[in-house]
Amino acid sequence: MNIISRTKIWLNISAVLVVTSIIALAVFGLKLGIDFTGGSLLEVQYSAERPNQQAIEESLVDLEIGNVLVQMVDEQNVLLRFKEVDEKTHQSILNNLTSLNNKQATSTDEANAGAVIVSGDENSPFQIEAINDDGDSTMEEMRFESVGPSIGQELKIKSLYAIIIVLVVIIAYIAWSFRKVSKPVASWKYGLSAIVALFHDVLIVTGIFAILGKFAGVELDIAFIAAILTVLGYSVNDTIVVFDRIRENLPKSNEDFGSTINTSLNQTIGRSINTSITTLLVLLSIFFFGGESIKYFVLALSIGVIAGTYSSIFIASPLLVMWEKMKK
Repeated sequence: MNIISRTKIWLNISAVLVVTSIIALAVFGLKLGIDFTGGSLLEVQYSAERPNQQAIEESLVDLEIGNVLVQMVDEQNVLLRFKEVDEKTHQSILNNLTSLNNKQATSTDEANAGAVIVSGDENSPFQIEAINDDGDSTMEEMRFESVGPSIGQELKIKSLYAIIIVLVVIIAYIAWSFRKVSKPVASWKYGLSAIVALFHDVLIVTGIFAILGKFAGVELDIAFIAAILTVLGYSVNDTIVVFDRIRENLPKSNEDFGSTINTSLNQTIGRSINTSITTLLVLLSIFFFGGESIKYFVLALSIGVIAGTYSSIFIASPLLVMWEKMKK
């Protein structure tokens, strides 16, 4: 494959994707979840059989309260985090959870025969208990309170500093590792090419999620940050594999710089694509058959793997050839 001769095509494709992502981020923004914005925390306790996580999440979909984080605690308790809601929505959530528990424990007719006890006033936590026919309490609200964001402003600033430091270290490390092949392109430009590929991958993933947030209501949480960090690691790894083959071929090659890079790309493209396909097979199986709570985490990883594979082959290495031509 003559990849280098078609550099303009690859760069134009990336330019369209990146510009589209930037426009989506500027116009729509990212729909941040409660990890970033804060929200409400609800804890309930089941004395009978506790519903599973997926059933709880599905029971609250019709209330339109956005992304709900469900955490199983101990044997009977469940913690739910969601955006700020008024008292009416709060009671609707409890009623849905109660109905879900009754449906699981009894038939429809028996569930309708169960009683519901409501207690509390504006100065005390709202309490609801579902009573089955034997008089046993099946669900009780333990607490309901407002919580601040898990990712505060100080953490955001520290994370930004950490990212800047990491990017500088990546450039420095790659420049040192490729110091013996600093001609015809300076070794630090290998590191800069890898950083450009990283920004390319992250922008595409975040741009797609900005669109999903606008039209599908997808909210971002801590899992999305973990996905982005994983994509960064995957992208750097894939790019370095290609660069390492270039480093091996340059000293012994009789071809010009562009032809040597093209040869190196052809020698590694099979490995890169095969690795990405096997990774995607696992991710897609989790996306379609895994739980709802990790669905968008897996989607972000899948998009990042595709973008990372593309950038390591069609962006990072062709950039080196462009710099060599500009130098001439």
